[in-house]
Amino acid sequence: MGRPGIDFPGLGVGLVILRDGKILLYKRVRPPEAGYWNIVGGKVDHMEPAEEAARREAEEETGLTVGRVEQIGSTEQLIEADRQHWISLLYIAREVTGEPQLTEPDKLSDFGWFGLADLPEPLSAFTRVAISALPAGQLR
Repeated sequence: MGRPGIDFPGLGVGLVILRDGKILLYKRVRPPEAGYWNIVGGKVDHMEPAEEAARREAEEETGLTVGRVEQIGSTEQLIEADRQHWISLLYIAREVTGEPQLTEPDKLSDFGWFGLADLPEPLSAFTRVAISALPAGQLR
Protein backbone atom coordinates (compact mmCIF):
# COMPACT_ATOMS: atom_id res chain seq x y z
CA MET A 1 0.00 0.00 0.00
CA GLY A 2 2.79 2.44 0.75
CA ARG A 3 3.57 5.08 3.34
CA PRO A 4 1.91 8.51 3.37
CA GLY A 5 4.31 11.34 2.71
CA ILE A 6 6.96 8.97 1.39
CA ASP A 7 5.36 6.77 -1.30
CA PHE A 8 2.57 9.25 -2.07
CA PRO A 9 1.58 12.70 -0.76
CA GLY A 10 0.36 12.45 2.81
CA LEU A 11 -2.54 14.32 4.36
CA GLY A 12 -1.57 15.87 7.67
CA VAL A 13 -2.72 18.35 10.27
CA GLY A 14 -0.92 20.83 12.45
CA LEU A 15 -2.22 22.54 15.56
CA VAL A 16 -0.97 25.85 16.90
CA ILE A 17 -1.59 25.71 20.65
CA LEU A 18 -1.63 29.15 22.28
CA ARG A 19 -1.57 30.13 25.93
CA ASP A 20 -0.90 33.60 27.34
CA GLY A 21 0.32 34.90 23.97
CA LYS A 22 2.84 32.07 23.53
CA ILE A 23 2.96 29.07 21.21
CA LEU A 24 3.73 25.51 22.29
CA LEU A 25 6.55 23.98 20.24
CA TYR A 26 8.18 20.57 20.36
CA LYS A 27 11.57 19.48 19.00
CA ARG A 28 11.30 16.64 16.50
CA VAL A 29 13.40 13.49 16.78
CA ARG A 30 12.40 11.88 13.44
CA PRO A 31 12.09 13.08 9.85
CA PRO A 32 10.71 15.14 8.38
CA GLU A 33 12.88 17.93 9.73
CA ALA A 34 14.42 15.99 12.63
CA GLY A 35 16.02 18.36 15.14
CA TYR A 36 13.67 21.21 14.20
CA TRP A 37 11.12 22.90 16.45
CA ASN A 38 7.57 22.24 15.32
CA ILE A 39 3.92 22.70 16.19
CA VAL A 40 2.16 19.46 17.11
CA GLY A 41 0.44 17.41 14.46
CA GLY A 42 0.55 14.33 12.33
CA LYS A 43 -1.27 12.36 9.71
CA VAL A 44 -5.00 12.12 9.19
CA ASP A 45 -6.27 8.54 9.43
CA HIS A 46 -8.68 7.13 6.85
CA MET A 47 -12.27 8.29 7.56
CA GLU A 48 -11.11 10.60 10.36
CA PRO A 49 -12.22 14.23 10.06
CA ALA A 50 -9.14 16.48 9.89
CA GLU A 51 -10.29 18.62 12.84
CA GLU A 52 -10.54 15.51 15.01
CA ALA A 53 -7.11 14.36 13.80
CA ALA A 54 -5.60 17.70 14.88
CA ARG A 55 -7.13 17.38 18.34
CA ARG A 56 -6.14 13.67 18.64
CA GLU A 57 -2.54 14.25 17.55
CA ALA A 58 -2.15 17.20 19.92
CA GLU A 59 -3.56 15.26 22.86
CA GLU A 60 -1.35 12.23 22.10
CA GLU A 61 1.80 14.35 21.73
CA THR A 62 1.27 16.78 24.63
CA GLY A 63 -1.02 15.18 27.19
CA LEU A 64 -3.16 18.35 27.08
CA THR A 65 -6.93 18.29 26.70
CA VAL A 66 -7.83 20.36 23.65
CA GLY A 67 -11.13 22.20 23.38
CA ARG A 68 -12.43 23.99 20.29
CA VAL A 69 -10.10 24.26 17.29
CA GLU A 70 -10.38 26.62 14.31
CA GLN A 71 -8.89 26.15 10.85
CA ILE A 72 -6.43 28.92 9.91
CA GLY A 73 -4.95 27.68 6.63
CA SER A 74 -3.20 24.94 4.75
CA THR A 75 0.28 24.20 3.48
CA GLU A 76 2.05 21.90 1.08
CA GLN A 77 5.55 20.87 2.10
CA LEU A 78 7.99 19.16 -0.25
CA ILE A 79 10.92 18.33 1.99
CA GLU A 80 13.69 17.35 -0.41
CA ALA A 81 16.21 16.43 2.31
CA ASP A 82 13.83 13.78 3.70
CA ARG A 83 12.11 12.97 0.38
CA GLN A 84 8.71 13.64 1.94
CA HIS A 85 5.61 15.36 0.55
CA TRP A 86 2.80 16.51 2.87
CA ILE A 87 -0.37 18.52 2.37
CA SER A 88 -1.60 19.73 5.74
CA LEU A 89 -4.52 21.62 7.20
CA LEU A 90 -3.56 24.07 9.94
CA TYR A 91 -5.62 24.74 13.06
CA ILE A 92 -5.37 26.90 16.15
CA ALA A 93 -6.41 26.02 19.71
CA ARG A 94 -6.77 28.60 22.45
CA GLU A 95 -8.76 26.36 24.80
CA VAL A 96 -6.45 23.77 26.34
CA THR A 97 -6.25 22.38 29.85
CA GLY A 98 -3.43 20.66 31.68
CA GLU A 99 0.31 21.03 31.41
CA PRO A 100 2.28 19.80 28.40
CA GLN A 101 4.44 16.71 28.75
CA LEU A 102 6.84 14.63 26.67
CA THR A 103 4.41 11.77 26.06
CA GLU A 104 6.15 10.46 22.92
CA PRO A 105 9.91 10.65 23.59
CA ASP A 106 10.60 8.47 20.54
CA LYS A 107 9.17 11.28 18.37
CA LEU A 108 9.79 14.48 20.36
CA SER A 109 12.73 15.43 22.59
CA ASP A 110 11.92 18.79 24.16
CA PHE A 111 9.15 21.38 24.37
CA GLY A 112 8.41 24.88 25.54
CA TRP A 113 6.16 27.92 25.32
CA PHE A 114 7.62 30.64 23.08
CA GLY A 115 6.72 34.22 22.27
CA LEU A 116 7.22 35.73 18.84
CA ALA A 117 10.44 37.45 19.96
CA ASP A 118 11.99 34.25 21.34
CA LEU A 119 11.17 31.53 18.82
CA PRO A 120 13.78 28.74 18.91
CA GLU A 121 15.93 27.73 15.96
CA PRO A 122 15.87 25.83 13.80
CA LEU A 123 12.16 26.32 13.23
CA SER A 124 10.49 23.93 10.76
CA ALA A 125 9.14 25.27 7.46
CA PHE A 126 5.74 23.84 8.45
CA THR A 127 5.76 25.88 11.66
CA ARG A 128 6.83 29.07 9.89
CA VAL A 129 3.80 28.77 7.60
CA ALA A 130 1.50 28.11 10.58
CA ILE A 131 2.80 31.15 12.46
CA SER A 132 2.36 33.36 9.39
CA ALA A 133 -1.28 32.13 9.13
CA LEU A 134 -2.13 33.22 12.70
CA PRO A 135 -4.60 36.08 13.10
CA ALA A 136 -2.80 39.35 13.88
CA GLY A 137 -1.75 39.87 17.48
CA GLN A 138 -1.99 36.24 18.62
CA LEU A 139 1.69 35.96 19.61
CA ARG A 140 3.68 38.43 21.68
